[in-house]
Amino acid sequence: MAKLYLIPTPVGNLEDITLRALRILKEVDLVLAEDTRTTGFLFKHFDIKTPMHSHHKFNEHKTVDLLVERVSQGQEIALVSDAGTPGISDPGFLLVRACVKAGVEVECLPGATAFVPALIDSGLPCDRFCFEGFLPQKKGRQTKINSLKEEERTMIFYESPFRLVKTLEQFSEVFGQDRLVSVSREISKLHEQTIRGTLSEVIAFFKEKQPKGEIVIVLSGNKS
Repeated sequence: MAKLYLIPTPVGNLEDITLRALRILKEVDLVLAEDTRTTGFLFKHFDIKTPMHSHHKFNEHKTVDLLVERVSQGQEIALVSDAGTPGISDPGFLLVRACVKAGVEVECLPGATAFVPALIDSGLPCDRFCFEGFLPQKKGRQTKINSLKEEERTMIFYESPFRLVKTLEQFSEVFGQDRLVSVSREISKLHEQTIRGTLSEVIAFFKEKQPKGEIVIVLSGNKS
């Protein structure tokens, strides 16, 4: 029976992809890519010639039913995002839900996800944590932050380098400037960096040194 594969791709170093992921990407009939240009670099590096179609947040609502039908008719399809595991702050959930509802088999391979190494590297408690992903950019942002004030688990956020300092300052206002935080950027890339300390210390650091690259914020929970 044909199935939908969710294939994690490297968040930085291309060597982080698994041998199984490479095999499946070469064997399936079609690869759905968040950005075919980005995935094209991966394909060229590993000599993968499987056809690609775009599948991103702007068109996924329109294409889900057709894709489920194609898998139901026997086509093997793989879904990848630009980096990391599809469905984690990236397109994927809608297609998986539709496949499950239609009785189409879905298989997600283990692999790269940016928040796992950031959490482990942080030195903060990682036995219990909550993943919050990207905060709302405008409406509901402050309400969301306020709702986490009493959260005791370690919290994980994704953020743009352009909004990092503003976000940390908002955290400082709600959680207190002495709350411990760890900021990881460029995970598994040449200039990977993790800065740890209190919110006030980390804010001061990034005010002096403009951050670049993909950002993961790991914030200690209340009373941890």
